[in-house]
Amino acid sequence: MDHRDWDDRYREKGGLLWTAEPNRFVVQVVEGLTPGTAYDLAGGHARNAVWLAERGWACTVVDWSEVALDQGRQLAADRGVSIEFERADLLEWEPNGQADLVLVAYLQIPGDQRRAVWRSAASAVAPGGTLAVIGHDSTNLTEGFGGPQHSGVLYTADEVVGVIGDRLTVTRAERVERPVEAEDGMHVALDNVVVGVRDPQTGPG
Repeated sequence: MDHRDWDDRYREKGGLLWTAEPNRFVVQVVEGLTPGTAYDLAGGHARNAVWLAERGWACTVVDWSEVALDQGRQLAADRGVSIEFERADLLEWEPNGQADLVLVAYLQIPGDQRRAVWRSAASAVAPGGTLAVIGHDSTNLTEGFGGPQHSGVLYTADEVVGVIGDRLTVTRAERVERPVEAEDGMHVALDNVVVGVRDPQTGPG
């Protein structure tokens, strides 16, 4: 899917494509961190960034869907927070400085492309800062519920560690369960969470 496909997907929903509430794993990662600057890459309609901004983070959302960004601007206005929005293809995006938190949540692109984005994301982490990569786990296709049904956009925590592990100190890398309520009851989706931290004394990776 390119940006036009995502524009259509956000537009056809007739409202927010996802909930306005933050992802549970984003909340887990961020709790306890001192608010600072943050990049939310592939941030969509800014549900995570809005939650961060409400807690004192200075956030920039980067996404290639202008429709999603417009929805994010409205959500931020409705919630009374200020967020920067940048339309860009993450394969071409260059950060305007480093950030204390870099978030890449549920990025659904092929392997070579996502690994390039993870490398860029790791380089955007400031000394002492945190990178969080959260996504649909490869095992969700056969063992979990919902999510993308194309194996090419799924991955494991080990794949993320293989990319960022020589750039950041990995403090968390695991498969996690995410409850999903559907019309026929509760189900369990399988995601993965990887967290890396840059040494306070080092420069870009």
